[in-house]
Amino acid sequence: MNRLAHETSPYLLQHADNPVDWWPWSDEAFHEARKRNVPVLLSVGYSSCHWCHVMAHESFEDAETADYLNEHFVSVKVDREERPDVDAVYMEAVQAATGQGGWPMTVFLTPDAEPFYFGTYFPPAPRHGMPSFRQVLQGVRQAWDDRREEVAEVAGKIVRDLAGREFAYGDTEAPGQEEQTQALLGLTREYDPQRGGFGGAPKFPPSMVLEFLLRHHARTGSEGALQMAQDTCERMARGGIYDQLGGGFARYSVDRDWVVPHFEKMLYDNALLCRVYAHLWRATGSDLARRVALETADFLVRELRTAEGGFASALDADSDDGSGRHVEGAFYVWTPAQLAEVLGQDDAELAAQYFGVTEEGTFEEGASVLQLPQSEGVFDAERVESIRRRLFEARAGRPAPGHDDKVVAAWNGLAVAALAETGAYFDRPDLVDAAIGAADLLVRLHMDEHARLARTSKDGRAGANAGVLEDYADVAEGFLALASVTGEGVWLEFAGLLLGQVLTQFTDGSGALYDTAADAEKLIRRPQDPTDNAAPSGWTAAAGALLSYAAQTGSEPHRLAAERALGVVRALGPRVPRFVGWGLAVAEALLDGPREVAIAGPALDDPGTRALHRTALLGTAAGAVVAVGTPGGEEFPLLVDRVLVGGKPTAYVCRNFTCDAPTTDPELLRRALSG
Repeated sequence: MNRLAHETSPYLLQHADNPVDWWPWSDEAFHEARKRNVPVLLSVGYSSCHWCHVMAHESFEDAETADYLNEHFVSVKVDREERPDVDAVYMEAVQAATGQGGWPMTVFLTPDAEPFYFGTYFPPAPRHGMPSFRQVLQGVRQAWDDRREEVAEVAGKIVRDLAGREFAYGDTEAPGQEEQTQALLGLTREYDPQRGGFGGAPKFPPSMVLEFLLRHHARTGSEGALQMAQDTCERMARGGIYDQLGGGFARYSVDRDWVVPHFEKMLYDNALLCRVYAHLWRATGSDLARRVALETADFLVRELRTAEGGFASALDADSDDGSGRHVEGAFYVWTPAQLAEVLGQDDAELAAQYFGVTEEGTFEEGASVLQLPQSEGVFDAERVESIRRRLFEARAGRPAPGHDDKVVAAWNGLAVAALAETGAYFDRPDLVDAAIGAADLLVRLHMDEHARLARTSKDGRAGANAGVLEDYADVAEGFLALASVTGEGVWLEFAGLLLGQVLTQFTDGSGALYDTAADAEKLIRRPQDPTDNAAPSGWTAAAGALLSYAAQTGSEPHRLAAERALGVVRALGPRVPRFVGWGLAVAEALLDGPREVAIAGPALDDPGTRALHRTALLGTAAGAVVAVGTPGGEEFPLLVDRVLVGGKPTAYVCRNFTCDAPTTDPELLRRALSG
């Protein structure tokens, strides 16, 4: 066992038995490199990363390679999901130097943590023009021994270049109608009208862009925006990227048609997409959107909820294929023979037609990924449901994919928001309860008495790494959604504490935001990125939470901070809309007000109060916030001075410092919140 044996990260623990003498990221590791006068190998990955596992098996489990590493390097292993700040800083260097990035990320550093040589996956033998990992190690060692001054010069230049890349913030004015329209036109140009989605292969679910399109449609009535969102959601839900038996989405599709996924299933993707499909149903009443939202929510609770009530990070792409081989997608794919074994010949033929299973296969070795091909056939719904249930039960007997059970604060915040809203829309109190359980864990375990967040926890034990901006923003977002759904003002209070940290620890005074706190560990550069990646950027997520909190409380500092943070969206939205989708969605909320809805009733369980509350939650107005409680209740500022009209539960809708006449009629409230 090496030094990783005492870590909490499942990814680091996967490497605890390697013959490589791994160190976790720590001052002690760099002190060791200075003492021995050797460079540092920094290897960054995550537990459900397929090629991380491949490189580990080929190189880090190889005794000869490990001996060479141990003699000539200090080897540091980092879980990018635990330390997104370390990952971001060195990934920026990799991308600047090579024009591309990815995981595993392999970076060679001086003992002062300055990078001088970069790569991603390196094979054990030369392949496709790539040097072998051993050749790379030998080349780096030779350069370190024989050309130290040159190495130092390269490292110094890279660090200076990174420092010079600090984000040029520019405008502090939020986007207006013109910028939002330009962003929509940009998305239209990149849209794939035949297949849905944007761009070519590989194709990622554009959850944050879809949220923008739905909000833009609600605010402007744009049918083009709604059509892009609706068609993309349908194509994904019918494709192999969606688990047709168990619900939930894979990370991305390797092809343009959403057929063959990269099979890992991530918490953040499924939380974001669950919410998108719930919002699509809210806007259109689509039966498909309702089914996918609920199936995805059920997947989250069934397969990712931990014993402590939080949500685990991911399921691996790989699993045992039954013969002892670890194979990508083995858990999910089917051959006609496997269908027949479970279903019998007649039902197997129907299943093959319904799910697109062919003799040739759509994946590897004659296997097919289940999908719902675009066909005109009419199928017996009860028979199909029986087939689906039997296949799901049979699949449960296969060796399951690996499970990364660490709890990441930010992603749990996204799950809280998704489950709270989905539970409220579809009258599923069990889903709301699951959201409350995760929120409670975040407060009890991740949040200290100063409202500082721990990034991760595992098995009820908080990790040592500090939360980053996305943790504070996404957890606040989840708490705000929970406050609107439950009528419990304590969640609004907790959101305010976290956003207070955002204002004091993550801003620079001009409106720009940093990914790490002012008092966080100092790296070679303080990371700062306003663009979306797999989840909303911390920057734009913070803008959204700040805006919603300001709408709930009337806090001018929070609203001003949100508006100034959105200045970056004004700059980027018209140029790269696919990469700032969440910021565009937040800008839609700002342009709409956002609307502030107060529901005053004699009790939360009063039928009239419930009817108005549900109507308010189902309103499509972009970014509307909802407060519900008794007249004059102190938990929600929006309820102050709100009285019952004629003794009946009453709704108040305000925006831009102007209020509509109060109403006791759910239909009038629905019209007021229809965008």
